[in-house]
Amino acid sequence: MLALVDSHCHLDLAQFDADRAAVLERARAVGVRMIVNPGIDLKQCRGSLQLAEVTPELYVAVGVHPNSAHEFGAEALDELRVLAQGEKVVAIGEIGLDYYWDKVNRAQQRTAFRLQLGLAAEVGLPVIIHSRDANADVADVLRTWVNSAAFRQSRLADRPFAGVLHAFSGDLALAEEAYGWNFVLGLGGPVTFKNAQALHALVPQLRLDRLMLETDAPYLTPQPWRGQRNEPAYVALVCEQLARLLSITPVAVAQVTTAVARRFYQVEDLFGVDVAEHNEVPRD
Repeated sequence: MLALVDSHCHLDLAQFDADRAAVLERARAVGVRMIVNPGIDLKQCRGSLQLAEVTPELYVAVGVHPNSAHEFGAEALDELRVLAQGEKVVAIGEIGLDYYWDKVNRAQQRTAFRLQLGLAAEVGLPVIIHSRDANADVADVLRTWVNSAAFRQSRLADRPFAGVLHAFSGDLALAEEAYGWNFVLGLGGPVTFKNAQALHALVPQLRLDRLMLETDAPYLTPQPWRGQRNEPAYVALVCEQLARLLSITPVAVAQVTTAVARRFYQVEDLFGVDVAEHNEVPRD
């Protein structure tokens, strides 16, 4: 069985209230050994931490999503600073910019984004970046941040990776610049969509050692379940599609992406499983 990581899943949301235990069992059955639950707002961050206390494979990122940033300020930042000390907190996120929904004034989004990047450097945790129709501005903010004295002098600068561009929607030029920032890329359900031809063409040009698998469940459900609720078990479908696009085996994809996730989140023990053993290529 593969050992997989779902690096971005909103398992705490109400869509899972009726059958969360069954969802987790299905994920375990296909080899998912770690799930990271990013923050959307402060209330949701608190709930995620409570859920993680009773779910061994669940870890948490704390942050305020750009679509929830309308009241973000010093008080929210102070609470995030406290929440970030939680034992199962592994990142700051998801943070960034969203110009698609445009629910929050763009200037306020950028302020919340920069303040939370500053917090990440302060506490030494990597960032999970949300970017929708905003790649140019997100890149501009991140470019400034990784070149700042605050970042270069932080513990985060010494970690294996500084951040992930979640649900990567950029081009090869952005991917290569992100590598220079010591970032990785998150790929999920859209890579399985039949009409995602540009993404299919891009994948073979990306560095496998800078990729993490994700679902963004309950959203972005992969084929053949598109249109239904997504769930962590479907990260195996993402793994299989990447294998097809890269002309390698799912085992090879799992080996590398799980190793990237372990280094990114600095979680050595994935639910008591020896990842190398579970992802070993069978021998004759």
